[in-house]
Amino acid sequence: MSPRHRRDFVRQMAHISLAVAATRSVSEMTMRTADAADTEPQTDSFCAFTESFQAWPIPQVCAKFREIGLNGLDLTVRPGGHIEPEKVATELPLAVKSAKEHGIRISMLSTSIGDADANAEKILSVAGEHGIRRIKMGYHRYTRFGQLLEEMDESRRRIERIAKLAARFNVLPCVHIHSGALIPSGGSAAYLLLRDVSPTEVGAYVDPMHMTIEGGIDGWRQGLDLLRPWIALSSLKNCIWTANGRDEFGQQRWSPKKCPLADGIAPIPDYLQRLREGGYHGLYTLHSEYTDKNSWKQLTVDECLEQTRLDFEYAKGCLKHPG
Repeated sequence: MSPRHRRDFVRQMAHISLAVAATRSVSEMTMRTADAADTEPQTDSFCAFTESFQAWPIPQVCAKFREIGLNGLDLTVRPGGHIEPEKVATELPLAVKSAKEHGIRISMLSTSIGDADANAEKILSVAGEHGIRRIKMGYHRYTRFGQLLEEMDESRRRIERIAKLAARFNVLPCVHIHSGALIPSGGSAAYLLLRDVSPTEVGAYVDPMHMTIEGGIDGWRQGLDLLRPWIALSSLKNCIWTANGRDEFGQQRWSPKKCPLADGIAPIPDYLQRLREGGYHGLYTLHSEYTDKNSWKQLTVDECLEQTRLDFEYAKGCLKHPG
């Protein structure tokens, strides 16, 4: 067999394996990565991203989230986050303890892990020890036109190294589908990145806002379709397009601004329905990025919590009455 035919054969076998995996429900994949039934929600569950609440210490965040009915934290463990990576061994166990005391859990971690280095090993080991089975990885940048496939190959190699390390600690690393000059940008690009990687080793972290920014009217839906076997997390956030001046040719420029779930360009009810049709009944993380200049309105932390509550009620209503 020639080298070319051998590569084609290996790729065909990989695609057949992934097609078989696609017939299994996401909940079955979730169960394989959890070491006990109570470490991973098997039905729709909600948490909130803590970036906008970093003015509050973690115990206060736990108390406030509990007040609005949330049962989990999407905790930032990264430079400038609630927990700095070098402090994870001492501070993450305290955060887990605080969450338990308030009757909630740390559902996932948002990290800046970009390769299988010492910081990654430290974060993954402590997460695994405390039953945190999902982490968001950091980002890789698309830097040069004409080199995208090569840069995706390099990103895939890094992701595979992280996955090998994470498997030692029974943690599933997840690739966040973003927009803009990041890898991957949009759902179809995420599929290209992940199609030869097992869903049991790396998860897709789907995002209605970013997938609509890049996917427009229907690209977001096609992306969800392609990514079904890998979907392990979903954010919930939305945005509007705002005019941002004209360039030197007179072309109007536009920028996205984060906004309440019900008010933006991403069709949240349809998005949630498609996820369910694909077999997803897992974790949703409310992003609530309303406290900085990228928000439609810059809110205080207390106002942000109230908008999080409203978004939470809206999302639950959409799931309760799909279609």
